[in-house]
Amino acid sequence: MLEHQQSFTTPIAAPLALCYETIGDFEAYPTWSSPVTEITVRDRHPDGKARRVEFEVDMKLRTVRYVLEYTWHPPNRLTWKMVEGDLADIEGSYVFEPDGPKRTRATCSQAISLGFWVPSLIMRPIEQTALRQSVLEFKAEAERLAAARPAKATKRG
Repeated sequence: MLEHQQSFTTPIAAPLALCYETIGDFEAYPTWSSPVTEITVRDRHPDGKARRVEFEVDMKLRTVRYVLEYTWHPPNRLTWKMVEGDLADIEGSYVFEPDGPKRTRATCSQAISLGFWVPSLIMRPIEQTALRQSVLEFKAEAERLAAARPAKATKRG
């Protein structure tokens, strides 16, 4: 049973295609996602997108390892489920929606069961901030990449 369910939505100043590309660049996660200490793409779908990804995550209480299996729903949805690891279960999704020119609305939903007891005094603050912080770190990376891409020149006539 998935014990902790959360969802967080935020606008991102980056085009939808760039957001989708950024969320799928797992090898880059340790450079922008603070709890991720190591990532290994174990295998890929025939189109080259990651299928099974192994994460090592510093949860403050302890470091955990787990493997997520991803299903891609181009151009705007990605879902995952845990297939092995130190936690009892994880499943979730990212959904990207256009939010004006070169802007995206991103919603991350995740349900998790740790499989080990954590005092509620400790767990409650983690629940309230972990997913939100993860999405905001993703937002910062997508916006950084969008700002770094040169604007297309426009013809004046």
